[in-house]
Amino acid sequence: MNATIILAVFVLYTVLLFVISYFTARKSDNNAFFRGNKSSPWFVVAYGMIGASLSGVTFMSVPGGVYTGQFTYMPLVFGYVLGYAVIALILLPLYYRLNLTSIYSYLEMRFGSKSEKTGAAFFILSRLLGSALRMYLVVFVLYEFVFKDWGVPFWVPAVIFIAIILLYTFKGGIKTVVWTDTLQTTFLLLAAFLTAWFIMKNLNISLGDLLKSASQKGYTKVFETDWTHNKFWVKQVLSGMFITITMTGLDQDMMQKNLTCKNLRDAQKNVMTSSLLFVVVNALFLCLGAALIYYAQQTGFQLPVNEAGVVVNDKIFPSVAFSLSKFTAIVFVIGLVAAGYSSADGTLTALTTTFCFDFMHFDKKQLTEQQITQRRKWIHVAFALLYLLVIIAFRPFHNESLIDKVFDIAGYTYGPLLGLYTFGLFVKNRKVIDKAVPFIAVASPIISYLLKMYSPQLFGGYKIGFEILIINGLLTFLALLLFSRKEKTAIE
Repeated sequence: MNATIILAVFVLYTVLLFVISYFTARKSDNNAFFRGNKSSPWFVVAYGMIGASLSGVTFMSVPGGVYTGQFTYMPLVFGYVLGYAVIALILLPLYYRLNLTSIYSYLEMRFGSKSEKTGAAFFILSRLLGSALRMYLVVFVLYEFVFKDWGVPFWVPAVIFIAIILLYTFKGGIKTVVWTDTLQTTFLLLAAFLTAWFIMKNLNISLGDLLKSASQKGYTKVFETDWTHNKFWVKQVLSGMFITITMTGLDQDMMQKNLTCKNLRDAQKNVMTSSLLFVVVNALFLCLGAALIYYAQQTGFQLPVNEAGVVVNDKIFPSVAFSLSKFTAIVFVIGLVAAGYSSADGTLTALTTTFCFDFMHFDKKQLTEQQITQRRKWIHVAFALLYLLVIIAFRPFHNESLIDKVFDIAGYTYGPLLGLYTFGLFVKNRKVIDKAVPFIAVASPIISYLLKMYSPQLFGGYKIGFEILIINGLLTFLALLLFSRKEKTAIE
């Protein structure tokens, strides 16, 4: 497909985003930037969260992952539903009762200022790395299929993407993100659906026959029953639940959107609706993966490989989409761009919010609206630059499916948050030694990493997978228990 057409599609979609930004950011103040004026319709947030949760990694790694992992990603998704229930029933009531803007302010109320900064710092680290990798994948594909042929260096499209996201979130913040996420979700889902439909039409096969054929070849296996396997279905479900609790419920990016709802009841309806939609959407992406592999087998299409001759899962979807037709290529580009924007715009806003409230303490200082706006904008720009540096720095290390890397990062960086919030919520009569929290939060991921590395030798062949998050959180919890004293607390 002509690279100029791809670029034109990218430009047109970006213009559409700026149109939405213009209308949502008009008359926006700092309350709109940080809290969305507490006026977002719950169903709009619920729908937009699908795109924000999926990102470019899911868009490409989940379909491509069917080649080596079959449908074993699905038990992880079932666990997501359990995690969303915990968020709706336990975390959201806490956040709304305390009227939080940054959810890490709770840690200061419960433990102290060092705990608050530790929690916020781990979120910033995790989001800078995880979200930047999601964005990297989008930039990588556009570079491979467009900019590379023009002799343009990789950092150029990276700069363009980050500059665009910075501009359309600069004024409206979370108020703009809530509405742009609806656009991203729509095009992301359309891309997956239309590509699968085009493949089935091209091969003259129904969805039922496609899945039957894929099943016969072993590609629709959902439950891995080998307990030593890193995708054993029980630990996939448990991992999915805790991944959702941490990567959504303890994540300022995702929770900031939920906290723009008018009240707690609306936020709870939003979360539970999102959880059910998420099951359907991920099933769609897995079916797309089966369609891509079936197409390659039926037509003799050569799946993309690396220098060692190993199939690169992340390249399967774009390679097939670009080879099918101009229509599927355009659809793919739109979906990819939508996925990239949706994973980055909310993150950039959330990083700014966290730093403003947990490190700069805008809510505790006597600042004018103009002073807050000026400082907030400088912080917004600074995080955009950091975001860009991470994307560029990761370029030499992309040699496997990124979805596993994203979850690995989450396991090590969200584990301390899981331990902190679990202790704070369920251990009522003990006060943690606040100055010990930063050391605990650093030590727990290091120990977890060593356990994962040597798990086959230590546990009779058992390989630790995504459940490293649970182990990390448990280590943090136990250390907090050790470095605490009995005392009645006011914050639950």
